[in-house]
Amino acid sequence: MTVTLDEMKEYLRVDGDEEDALIASLIKSAEALCSDILRADSGKVLDESPAVKAAVMYTVAYLFENRENPDLHQLILMLRAVLFGERKAVF
Repeated sequence: MTVTLDEMKEYLRVDGDEEDALIASLIKSAEALCSDILRADSGKVLDESPAVKAAVMYTVAYLFENRENPDLHQLILMLRAVLFGERKAVF
């Protein structure tokens, strides 16, 4: 896991345990999305670079705050910009 549940809860400023399952699910979704954008092998642990960690945390925060109506196209464009230097050239 690139980001732990405790790290993400601190980043989101969530104190209780009521939303732990949601946050854990969002972390997995964010890692999968970032993995796709990076063109990483599926099932491979993501690189621990600061850019990748920031992208995962940004994605979780975005999805957490905009859970009712996220603009996924805009999110993907932002992640491509953040992860451009880490992205593989080909599959």
